[in-house]
Amino acid sequence: MAQLYRVGKSADTMIILFDLDGTLIESTEAITSTFHHAYETHGEKNPTDAEIQALIGYPLDVMFAKLGIEESRVWDFVDTYKQKYRTISKIKTELLPQAKEAVELASSFAELGIVTTKTGLYSQELMEHFGIMHYFKVLIGREHVQNPKPHAEPIFKALESFDVKQREIWMIGDTKLDLISAKNAGVNSIAVLSGYDNRNTLEKFTKTIHNDAFSAVKYLKNKQILDK
Repeated sequence: MAQLYRVGKSADTMIILFDLDGTLIESTEAITSTFHHAYETHGEKNPTDAEIQALIGYPLDVMFAKLGIEESRVWDFVDTYKQKYRTISKIKTELLPQAKEAVELASSFAELGIVTTKTGLYSQELMEHFGIMHYFKVLIGREHVQNPKPHAEPIFKALESFDVKQREIWMIGDTKLDLISAKNAGVNSIAVLSGYDNRNTLEKFTKTIHNDAFSAVKYLKNKQILDK
């Protein structure tokens, strides 16, 4: 059985893991427009923007399957999506308000990582484009694990890059997938309202909810001060 990283209070440097879509970046248009491109390329009826957005956070293959693409064709759609997404992602994606400030503040008292179901290669290119990749010790994307969120594997994989002994570990994300993954890994979680799941959904999986990543990071900084 995989190790659970259950930790208590500690004066040592925290570890903070961030989700991307809806947590640090606004990528809705990039994702929905690329889904439409994939459906048009393969001659299938397009889902609505709302149907696509309701699934953001899941891996691409799961999203296409849930949107009605048969299993034998899913990976053709995924490949078409990836080819298009890489060409438009930097143009149609931006950092959420105060996301850069959140990362900068977090780096002043914690070690940082990214855990996403997006393709890791493209995610790293985006973070480099926004000038914040250097703040992160590790980035775990879809291709780095067999079992994506809500499985614990992506968090376990990320934590291999840190010395976790006596460290307080937090996952910050905007969907239930982030929170369930954190619970499965035995780490703390914070939900943010800047993304795709609403408060009613999020509060089923965590007691700590903030408006955005910057507010969440300020909470953790204050918490660390009080815990010392």
